[in-house]
Amino acid sequence: MAGKKPGMKADDKGVSGPISGPGTGTVAGTVDNAEIAYFDQLGDDWWDPKGPFAALQRMTPARVAYIRQQVVRCLGRSPQDRLDGLSVLDIGCGGGLLAEPLARLGAEVTGVDASHEAIEAARRHAEASGLTIDYRAHSAEDLLAEGQYFDLIIASEVIEHTADRPAFLSLMASFADPDPARPALAVLTTLNRSLPGVVLGKYAAEYVLGLAPKGAHDPKRFVRPSELQREAMAAGIQLDDITGIRPSLLKGFDLGGPPLINYAAAGLVQPGP
Repeated sequence: MAGKKPGMKADDKGVSGPISGPGTGTVAGTVDNAEIAYFDQLGDDWWDPKGPFAALQRMTPARVAYIRQQVVRCLGRSPQDRLDGLSVLDIGCGGGLLAEPLARLGAEVTGVDASHEAIEAARRHAEASGLTIDYRAHSAEDLLAEGQYFDLIIASEVIEHTADRPAFLSLMASFADPDPARPALAVLTTLNRSLPGVVLGKYAAEYVLGLAPKGAHDPKRFVRPSELQREAMAAGIQLDDITGIRPSLLKGFDLGGPPLINYAAAGLVQPGP
């Protein structure tokens, strides 16, 4: 179950002022309003199997498989277990592509996204699917001000769209219970700022293959695994697993191989002093 902890009230613009989390330092606003406006235009396309998010839909089984692996590794669950009773925060949840399969596995999912159009699409699809998911149409900073913490904090295909990566990682860490008896797991997926990552993950995917919306990514915001690990550690998250996500003719995407383009990262949030 999601718990409570103190937080500061966000301002009325949907992006908070400084907020302090246990052991994570000060968190500034991380929302890029230009990114939100861009994704607001795509609100009706999230669940279109031939639309601009089709590749992300095909990647979702691999994302879910990775999350389940890391829940077993870091939180001590059995590989045969579902996610019943696990409180999950999906930051930048978009139209709910990842939130829904996690909810079907029994997780208590809260999805937050500053794009109102994306959240409306997520709510409509969850209702039509008979799923109960707590969707919030505001920034993660606003949710932090409510004082909730979670067992699993996810940012999947999100950090490359944020205005301040170190601050965003600190924000993620702030949703962890400060009690060391209740560990929290952080999971991210993103794109590597490598030559293959930029050429294939940006230009080929958006302009040649049509696997992502045109203009969706700024390759300068892609992040190398070593950078992500270093910045996460500074924020109080020990990302001790990095796994490549690669295209597969049979599955769409699967886990494995070097993290040259897409990759996942996971580890425990370290308790504060």
